[in-house]
Amino acid sequence: MEQTLYRRPLPSDAIAFSSSEGRQLFAEALAAGGLDGYFPLAEQFHTQSEPEYCGLGSLVVALNALAIDPGRLWKGPWRWFSEELLDCCVPLSVIRERGLAFDELACLARCNGAEVEAVRANGGNLEAWRDALRASSCAGTVVIVSYDRAAMGQTGSGHFSPIGGYHAARDLVLVLDVARFKYPPHWVPAERLWQAMQSIDPASGLPRGWLTLRPRSGGMALGYSVNCSGEVGADLARRVKLAVADLGPAADVPALARAILPLVAHIEVRMPSAGPHQAALEVARAALRETPAYAQVTSALGEEHAEVVTVLLLASIDLLLPEQRPKLVASLGSLPEASPLAAEITNLRAQLAALWEHARAAERAQA
Repeated sequence: MEQTLYRRPLPSDAIAFSSSEGRQLFAEALAAGGLDGYFPLAEQFHTQSEPEYCGLGSLVVALNALAIDPGRLWKGPWRWFSEELLDCCVPLSVIRERGLAFDELACLARCNGAEVEAVRANGGNLEAWRDALRASSCAGTVVIVSYDRAAMGQTGSGHFSPIGGYHAARDLVLVLDVARFKYPPHWVPAERLWQAMQSIDPASGLPRGWLTLRPRSGGMALGYSVNCSGEVGADLARRVKLAVADLGPAADVPALARAILPLVAHIEVRMPSAGPHQAALEVARAALRETPAYAQVTSALGEEHAEVVTVLLLASIDLLLPEQRPKLVASLGSLPEASPLAAEITNLRAQLAALWEHARAAERAQA
């Protein structure tokens, strides 16, 4: 027993959620409208199942609180998010060893149906942080924070947890720590937590920050997603843009397909285990094979990589030169919003758009 642990005492400036003062803060924040988003989170709250799963645990709580349908089987006949379902972007075996980086968690959230605003903390965005806290007080929005435990007077280093509420009058944040075996949920000063987000993450060399999640319209993708792990995956959108820009405005669909072929290894194709979901994905794949773009890609490359190249190409339309887009749009044709293929493309486009914004932000920071 001497080599084992049962929880840690909270630092002196943290107020335990279940303490008398913590309950009083809850009552005051509830009356002031700072806890409207708390109840969906409380319904879905759980403890991370592995020591390095704080990102996965936080995301499971958030996705279920936002009532996002995973579109895939959990157990029995039920569709439900659990940590083992978050298997896109970064392999679970890798996460179990070293956890998730900030951008990887954002990628994983987008992969699973959330609209994500990712903000890195810096010396000038304290008010933006408070604005995010006010937004998280409303149902339909969840904020996940990435911070340095050591900067909060806690043991450990990088950690993710969802925010349960905001006491604006006292500028206190309710941290719903998913590592409940270590620290219980607690109230902390908003500015102190913001300062702990400014700590540099050694995995990226950048500050930590916060993610604001909302449900994304457009349906749930079942099969295709970006693998964000590794340097190429995180830089995928920029590499697509560079590859197609070299072709110039006259590029046709076969030329574009050949240009992005080397990048398709960073598109994952998941196979749902449930029969109905397998059937839905097959409908999407059949719709993909019926597009004129697929026929042109197959003619240029053969069938081995044609599906993945085509779906990546269709999802990359915002990264093409304006003069290149009309040919690709004509090759896509009209897709009903309810089409499973439309959901797959919408999902990939959202991921690529976020990666492109990340690449542009990195370039601005280096300028």
